[in-house]
Amino acid sequence: MQITRLFAFLLMVLEWTRPGLSSPLRPICDLRVVDHFIKEAWDAEAALRACKDACSIATNFTVPLTRVDFDVWAAMNIEEQAQEVQSGIHVLNDAISSLQASNQTDVLQSHIDASINNIASIRQVLRSLSIPEYVPPTNVGEDKEMQKVSSISELFQVHINFLRGKVRLLVASAPVCHQGVS
Repeated sequence: MQITRLFAFLLMVLEWTRPGLSSPLRPICDLRVVDHFIKEAWDAEAALRACKDACSIATNFTVPLTRVDFDVWAAMNIEEQAQEVQSGIHVLNDAISSLQASNQTDVLQSHIDASINNIASIRQVLRSLSIPEYVPPTNVGEDKEMQKVSSISELFQVHINFLRGKVRLLVASAPVCHQGVS
């Protein structure tokens, strides 16, 4: 009897730890998680402001618009909101990733790496909320939801504002976070 229970227990443990099977993500509905990413983006932007000339680069970055028309946002369904946020995250990731090859200072490089890791974590948070990943088509002309900025400081300011606005709104309104709430 004891051997049977031990064998059953071992089978359960092996089933849970079998490679290739991941447990489903628990929804991350706590806005303090998003606030943590906003704070880290603030820290990066502050470091860049202090860096000035040593952290300059002569290029334009395509970034998402950060303004939110709350009436338009409220009229959008969750899929449209998710698509806009995922598209913006994709574009921000591309812009920040493009800095990796620019031979920046160690301080700037650490903020670039941290920002890229934060974007990956934000994608994981969205995935935990059952928000599908969306990659915008590359062959579209000028997107009305995008803009150009010409400095690294502006790029990181857009990053902050995008997190404070559209990402925070999407996480706050994710349907999975409101299930069972009356």
